[in-house]
Amino acid sequence: MARAITLIRSAALSDVAEYAYAATAPAESRLIFLAGACPLNDDGSTAAVGDYAGQASKAVENMRVALAAAGASLQDVISTRVLVASARREDLVAAWEVVRDAFGDHDVPSTLMGVTVLGYKDQLVEIEAVAAVLDQ
Repeated sequence: MARAITLIRSAALSDVAEYAYAATAPAESRLIFLAGACPLNDDGSTAAVGDYAGQASKAVENMRVALAAAGASLQDVISTRVLVASARREDLVAAWEVVRDAFGDHDVPSTLMGVTVLGYKDQLVEIEAVAAVLDQ
């Protein structure tokens, strides 16, 4: 299937970042705005309590389900924002590595942010995403 997304890199910017610096989608694409993917189990309980990587993994799993319901996949994501309830860089990196690995070569522009608190009891990670698809 043809993808709507073009990832943009710049040789004028540092190559330390593990993602593209920008992305575009053509005017004829359909944008999909996802609610923040949370690490919730089917029964509403928080998964992997106390485990940043475990919660990131569950959030990615839930994001895949939401994308599929909208007719998209991780390969259609145009940008992400990863929210981590911590002031410790190690915790942010633990969550980020899971998200980065899930996306593989599709290294979409991303923002990684430490926040003070997230909405659900024991929640440590949330992933916001926007996707773009070409309807065919």
